Amino acid sequence: MTPRRFSAANIVLGAGLAFLYLPLVVVMIYSFNASRLVTVWTGFSAEWYGALLADRQILDAAGNSLMVALFSATLAAILGTAAGYALARFGRFRGRTALTGVIAAPLVLPDVIAGLSLLLLFVAFEQAFTWMPGRGILTIVIAHAGFTMAYVAVIVQARLAGMARDVEEAAADLGAQPFTVFLAITLPMMRPAIAAGWLLAFVLSLDDLVIASFVSGPQSTTLPMVVYSSIRLGVSPKINALATILIVVTLALLTAAAWIGRGAFKQK
Repeated sequence: MTPRRFSAANIVLGAGLAFLYLPLVVVMIYSFNASRLVTVWTGFSAEWYGALLADRQILDAAGNSLMVALFSATLAAILGTAAGYALARFGRFRGRTALTGVIAAPLVLPDVIAGLSLLLLFVAFEQAFTWMPGRGILTIVIAHAGFTMAYVAVIVQARLAGMARDVEEAAADLGAQPFTVFLAITLPMMRPAIAAGWLLAFVLSLDDLVIASFVSGPQSTTLPMVVYSSIRLGVSPKINALATILIVVTLALLTAAAWIGRGAFKQK
């Protein structure tokens, strides 16, 4: 009975993994197709990677995406760490429920609703304050930091909730000031969680299409927006090559986040 159940579970698991990841494998294989037709295999070639690197529009969009992901992940790490620390260590305080709701909202709010809300907010700011710049890289950074900080806060809060406070209390008993205890003891123990949260925020920002489409301007096109507009006219072999590069980069970052995150919930 047990081997039979085990075999059935393996079959179901294999079918699920194939359903999720087989299309990605096919895209990666056809990125080396010599034909201009993405569904017809005519031979092995890496020419589309060269064509991809010569495409100025894609390179500019990739630069925008990397810059947005870098700044938004850093801002999200700062804000998320502060929020997670407050929820884990400050106990009950006025506004805790509101802060918890603000952090939880981006995790469950549909991207379309979030993008539309941010668009209306930025438009209202532009009308109220004439000195504010129009929508562009800055607004995308703010929007991405707003929803990715929730993930950082959850990771940091979980790390602090599972971390013993013996060392911190001992340092306080020996006369160390709270800020000194935070810098010398708490912050180093939080670093794996902060690093894992930063990497996750970077990947989420790099991958976002919906929110960026709402809050971007004409000179701030991101890579997912270029890819989406390109495939509407037909899939180019260059898109397969780009997708392969993005898959490899995303897997590398997620693997690094998982590896770093293993230490985020371990006691030292």
